[in-house]
Amino acid sequence: CKQEFVQKRNNAVLVDGVILNGPIMDSKAGEKFVEEACKIIMEEVIQKADDVTEKVCEWRAPETLKQILDLEMRDTGESHQKLLQLCRDVIQYSVKTSHPRFFNQLYAGIDYYSLVARFITEALNPSVYTYEVSPVFLLVEEAVIKKMIEFIGWEEGDGIFNPGGSVSNMYAMNLARYKFYPEIKEKGLSGLPRLVLFTSEECHYSMKKAASFLGIGTENVYFVKTDERGKMIPEELEKQVQRARKEGSAPFLVCATAGTTVLGAFDPLDKIADICEKHGLWFHVDVS
Repeated sequence: CKQEFVQKRNNAVLVDGVILNGPIMDSKAGEKFVEEACKIIMEEVIQKADDVTEKVCEWRAPETLKQILDLEMRDTGESHQKLLQLCRDVIQYSVKTSHPRFFNQLYAGIDYYSLVARFITEALNPSVYTYEVSPVFLLVEEAVIKKMIEFIGWEEGDGIFNPGGSVSNMYAMNLARYKFYPEIKEKGLSGLPRLVLFTSEECHYSMKKAASFLGIGTENVYFVKTDERGKMIPEELEKQVQRARKEGSAPFLVCATAGTTVLGAFDPLDKIADICEKHGLWFHVDVS
C-alpha cells in the first residue's frame, strides 16, 4: 500500500510544491485510524453512557490537564498511536454529559439515533446553503421547519436555524428594527431616532449583547419589572412605553420570555401582545 501511495505521489502534478492531482494523504492509513478511533468512542463513550459506576468527570486542575494532554502546536504531525492516545485522554478527562448523574442545564442524556445522524453529517461535511451542494439536508431542514410552523399553529411561514439563543435574539432585534425603518440597510444608523426596546428584568443576557452589537446601545434596553414568580408585569410595560415616548425616543420592540433562565417563568404573552398591538411594536418571544 505504501509503495503504491508513493508511486501515485510521484506521478502527481506539482505547481509551486502544491499537489494538484493524486492523493495527498495515505487513505488506507486514514481509514484504519478512523476505524480504531471509532472503536475507542464506542467502548469509552457509548457503551459507558448509562453506567452509574463510571465517574461524571475525571477532574484535573487546568495546569495539570495541560501537561497530560500536551496540546502544544508543533510543525510536524504526530503518530497515529499518539493521536489515538489523545482521543482516549480527551474522553477520559471530559465531562460525560450523557451520564445518568449529570444534571446540568441543556442536556438530556445520550440519543443513539441522533448520534448516528451527527456521525453522518460530520463525515459528509455538508454546507446547507443551496440544493446543489446539499440536496438531502436542505430537504430535511425544510421538513423540520414545516413541522415547527405547524406546532405554532400557522398554516404557512418560514424560518431559519440559528446557532443558539444569542444569535436568535439578535436576528429578531434586527428584524424589528428593519420593520420600523427599512432604510436602515442603505442609510445605516445615522438616519434613525433613539431606538428603545423593552424586556423583562429576568430576560436572557443576550438582549443587552444584541443591542450592543447592533449599535442600539445597552442604555436603550428598558427593563420591565417582574412579579414574585419572575413574570413581566404588563402594567409596568405600559408605563415604560409611555416613558420612552415622553423622552422623545422611538419604541420599536418588546421581547418577552417563555422560560426564563433562573425561574423558568413564562411572561403573560397575550396581555403583552395587546400592548404591542396598541403601540405598533414588534413582539418577539425568546423561547427556551
